Formats: sequence, structure tokens, C-alpha cells
Amino acid sequence: MNTSTKNFFLRTTILLGIISSTFAGDFNTARIDELTGLKGKMNEKEGVYKVTFPRSEVKVVVDGWTMPPFMGLGTWAAFTATKDGAMVMGDTVLFEDEVNAAMTAALDNGLNVTALHNHFFFDKPKVFFMHIEGEGSVDQLANAVRKVYDAVKKVRSENSQPKDSFGGSALPDKNSISAEPLNKIFGAQGDTKDGMVKFTFGRPATMHGVKIDNTMGVNTWAAFAGADDNAVVDGDFAVTEDELQAVLKSLVKQKIYIVAIHQHMTHEQPRIMFFHYWGRGRAKELAENVKSAFFIAGLQEVSSPLQ
Repeated sequence: MNTSTKNFFLRTTILLGIISSTFAGDFNTARIDELTGLKGKMNEKEGVYKVTFPRSEVKVVVDGWTMPPFMGLGTWAAFTATKDGAMVMGDTVLFEDEVNAAMTAALDNGLNVTALHNHFFFDKPKVFFMHIEGEGSVDQLANAVRKVYDAVKKVRSENSQPKDSFGGSALPDKNSISAEPLNKIFGAQGDTKDGMVKFTFGRPATMHGVKIDNTMGVNTWAAFAGADDNAVVDGDFAVTEDELQAVLKSLVKQKIYIVAIHQHMTHEQPRIMFFHYWGRGRAKELAENVKSAFFIAGLQEVSSPLQ
């Protein structure tokens, strides 16, 4: 490496250090504490301020062992300065009956929900982890994080122990979904079996230079069971990263529960995120709610009834 190149890298390093110090100097960590209601800790080396708290109010047993929160039951949010304000990333420990409230609060307050999954097997009650991300001012982000935490606290204040069901009326023992009204809504012929109906729509992608589509697993689907006036829908959406937040918002707004957000593949193009959902209600209303999200998910061809 010649002298001019060394000097260039030296000047660049110094400049980045100055910029980083400027950001850190304007980074109001006391405001984060005030708005989140938590006392955080600064990692000076990384320039990251992190708030955290343990989910200790509910006893969690994993494989017969009572798990201390230190072993992985801590909710956290980490803030770092950016040229336009700040970025937050975090992981929120949730029980099943808290997920919908927490996700709604995050999406309604400008945060992105980037993953929802489990970390354990044989856990009682079941524990889920919702990852969040956002960019904006410190006040905006800290307020949004607080809204998520408050939504969780509200659920637990109403019932100290997590619920073991969504509630609502029991589904009939025999399925009797009418396929034709749903066919018209989706503009496609659904597959039927024993009174149930399922629709599947693929989207092309590539992985390792190989074309993949519907049958290889890159698909969005919706399956209906129960009765026309007392039905359940469950399914999976295959969406790009840019589509994910808008589709989540569409379904959550219609009171469709999101039960998982994750990836199924690696090195695919475009990158595909998958999320699974569950809803209860009248079959036609559920179908309309799911279809409305199909447009956002790049399935615009599902746009008109069958002729």
C-alpha cells in the first residue's frame, strides 16, 4: 500500500470517527429512558443504547424446567444514531394472546415487524419472539416501543395467565364450506376435500440460478374449514421484503391473526418472506379480507370473479 493510499484511509477513518462522535453527542439517551419507562445501558464502542426487561411475571417451563428470564426471556430494544435521527431494533418476548396486540401497536406506530417465531420446544406456556425495526427521531421510536410494551402490559393486566385459545364459538365437527362463493371472490377454482376449500397461488423466483414457483413452495395459500357462517381460514403468504409491512397491516386491520413470520429459503431472488395467519368468522368475509391483501402481495391477477 503506497503512502497516498494510507493517508486516504487514515483521513477517512478520522472523518468517520468525527461523524460518529457527532451523532453520539446528539443522541438523547435520557429521553429514551423517559419515553420507554426503562433504564438503558450505553455500549460506547458500538454507539448503541439498549433498554431491556425480563418477562418474569409469567412462569415459563421448558422441557420440565422452570426457565430463568436470564436464559432468554428478555425483551429489548436497541437504539443507534443515524444521519437523519435514529434506528431501533428489538426483540419482544410474547405469549400467544399478546402477539396480535403487540403487532398492531408496532405497525400503528410506524415500526416494522420483521420476524415472529419461537425459540424453544416443549415450552409452557408457549413463548414467541417478535422482532421490530424502525427509523426516525428518538422520540418517535421510543414512543413506538413504549406503545408496544404498553399493549402487552394491558393484555396481562386483564388476565395474569396467558390464554390457551383465541376464544369464540367452537367450529362444527363436520366441515361444509360452500366453494362457489369463494371461487368467485378469488377468481379461481379452489381445491376441495371433505367440506374444506383451499386456494394456492404461486409466484416465480429463482434460487441458485434455478427457476422455482408454486409447486416448489413459492406460493400464497388460503384454506377454509368449518361452516359458511362459522369458519376458520389459515394460510401462508409469500411476499417480498418491500411488500411485507403493507400486507401485515392489511390483515391485522381485518383482525386476522399473524402467527409466524420467517424465511423458507436462502439465496433466492427476489428475497421472499413467508408469514402464516389464522382467522375466524364468516367464510365469505374471511375470503374478502384475505383477497384484499393478495393485491398488495403481488397477486393482482386475482382481481375479478370467474366468468
